[in-house]
Amino acid sequence: MTINGFFIKRIIRRLLAAEDHGIEVNRAIADEFLKYAVGFFKRIVSAKLDNQDVTIDWYETELLSSSLPKEDVSIHAGLNMKTINNAHNTTRKEIVLDASIEYYHELKEIIKTLIEQNDVDISLTIKFQGVSVDLNIKESLIVINTLAVKQSAINGGMWSTVGKQVEKPLMITLCALFQVPTKYYDQKDLPDSVRESDFYLFDPNRVACRCEVKLQGKGNPEGPDSAFARGSSLLVGRTLSDTMKSEMDKANIHWVELRTEDGWKKLGNILNKLSIPCQPYPDHRDLQEDLENILTEILSDDIQTSVTPIIKEAGSELLIELD
Repeated sequence: MTINGFFIKRIIRRLLAAEDHGIEVNRAIADEFLKYAVGFFKRIVSAKLDNQDVTIDWYETELLSSSLPKEDVSIHAGLNMKTINNAHNTTRKEIVLDASIEYYHELKEIIKTLIEQNDVDISLTIKFQGVSVDLNIKESLIVINTLAVKQSAINGGMWSTVGKQVEKPLMITLCALFQVPTKYYDQKDLPDSVRESDFYLFDPNRVACRCEVKLQGKGNPEGPDSAFARGSSLLVGRTLSDTMKSEMDKANIHWVELRTEDGWKKLGNILNKLSIPCQPYPDHRDLQEDLENILTEILSDDIQTSVTPIIKEAGSELLIELD
């Protein structure tokens, strides 16, 4: 799953304004899901029309076909790829196809039992460009289940993607607001062993200070306590409990909580404690105007090819000089 720079910018603006960034994420989830649903209904119409005179399981023939991508087959069968991976420790196509077919047959039995035990009737009529197809109760429930699984997969995938792709642009933006010279946070020379989602600050002696960003979105199993396991010097989080703050204070881990008004400004004091050159952010400045200049410098509005924005001419200079 990918998100574009325009979306990342909107989330960063919300985070630094102590606003709920989930509004943006949920909007993106809805957009992704509705686009999928329309496309899926089109495939349903085509698949059923292709087999309208054949007394076979048209859904299995057309939508669980080995010619389709394994990700499509698993969702059509009502299975999330993560579920298959957890069960079989692999996502090889033949395993995915077998697991999907097996589950699809089990799902049909579940639906059959449900219909027998309940006096219920559901039917869907799908119309597309003047063509109409009717789905009986079994077919309707299979389609509804597929859409539910897809929505869940999009939900988890979007929150995870947002976490990965917002972390570094957010940290670079904060460094720029506090006028940290780029050489103290440039990420280009990090060793290959470093996780893609980590962010590092460097003091004048090039001692690395590991930073964690935890927006605590759905689909991200890691909580703020990962800062302890990874020996982090700083944790920037959307929401931190009082207990977590106390534990981090005891462990000498600096923290910033973004949900409090101007909570991000605490980072200025932390940078001083870490001996990283910086300047306080003046109260009189227009934050949104500064964000516009910074975010335009590090992100285009297009889909991002990397989670690490490229800092032009990284060195002792400032990314953006706040006059």
